[in-house]
This record gives sequence, C-alpha cells and structure tokens, in this order.
Amino acid sequence: MTIRILIADDEALLRMAFSAVLEAQPDMAPVGEAADGEEAVRLVRAMRPDVVLMDVRMPGTDGIEATRQVVRISPRSRALILTTFDLDAYAFAGLKAGASGFLLKNTRPGELLTVIRRVAAGDTAVSPRITRRLLENLCPHIPDGSGAAHDERLSRLSVREREVLVQVGRGLTNTETAAALHLAGATVKSHLGRILHKLGLRDRVQAVIVADGSRLVHLA
Repeated sequence: MTIRILIADDEALLRMAFSAVLEAQPDMAPVGEAADGEEAVRLVRAMRPDVVLMDVRMPGTDGIEATRQVVRISPRSRALILTTFDLDAYAFAGLKAGASGFLLKNTRPGELLTVIRRVAAGDTAVSPRITRRLLENLCPHIPDGSGAAHDERLSRLSVREREVLVQVGRGLTNTETAAALHLAGATVKSHLGRILHKLGLRDRVQAVIVADGSRLVHLA
C-alpha cells in the first residue's frame, strides 16, 4: 500500500526537502503541498491523504487549528505535527486537536519515515516523555469518581488486554510493554488494536487518558 502524504509548511525549502525524502521511498507518495493551514484543509478535503505533515507555525490558520479541521472533515487522514521547538504546549495542543503524533523538524530522515509508517498504520507517535507529561497535566483535573464512566467499557477487555492497557497508561512504548509482559512486539500491537476497537478509541493517547481516568493504572 502506498502512503499518500500532504506536506503543510510555510517554508518552501522545507517542503521540497520533505518531498524529496518521501519520493525516494517505494511505499510513499507526496500528493500535495500547502503553505498555510487554510490551504492544507482545502487540499485534505479534495485529496483525503493518509498522513498530513503539519507545521505548527503558519500564517493565517495555524497548524493546530488546521489539524482540528482536518480530523473532522477526513477522519481517516492522520495529522503528524512538526515543529522547530520541543515545547509541551505545542504537543498538548496538537494532541488535543486530534494529531496522531509530534516530531521535531530536526528529526533524522530515517526516524521520520518510521513514524509516518506507524501513524499511517493507525498507531500514535508520541514519545514516553510527552505521554507522561500529558498525564501529569491531566491528573489534577480528573475527578475522583471518574472511573465509573469507564467500568462498562473496560469489562469488554480480556485480562491480557487490561494488562497491556495498564502499561500503555503508564507511558510505555509497545517495545517496553512487550518486555514488561514477556510478549512479542507484534502481539502487543495486536492487543492494542483490539483495545482501541473495543473501547471505541481513536489512538494511543485516548487509551492513556482512559487508563488513567478509570484509575486502572493506579489499581494495578
């Protein structure tokens, strides 16, 4: 399957650089470029790409607002936030808007390509550091009785799926979860896919929020 990618960045040279890297991959195809958020939304509506590389700082409609609109008009399109600055505020805002990942622009090409493939496959590219910081910011705002709202959904999970959800809720990657539970990485990925389906969640970030909000992490 060819991953169709839209590049949204107000710097033409960066768009050219990203496009050159993507065109060299047999499983990727850059299908369009946007210089601002408004153009990115218009192109997503017309092209329905698999992944959107979305800059944060753009004139007019910025990348955060554009991401919010993109996931609404094209739920199958995954937004991957790209920024020059390693700021929690950008990561949180992007994830809240519906982004499936967060990367710095100085990320090495190999890592960028790996993340694009993960995001296109339905995974989320959020570092454990960002996940843990997200929990630290969310926890003070979660009511003590919030777990009741999730009890019924959690009952749909098998024992092993609950164990995987606990590790995801602690901010562990699939590889770390596999090591902690003595499972194969592919097995963890399969479990996570079933967890998202059974709980009606979009991505890993929402799974983290459910795990912590239900107190599942704290009871394990």
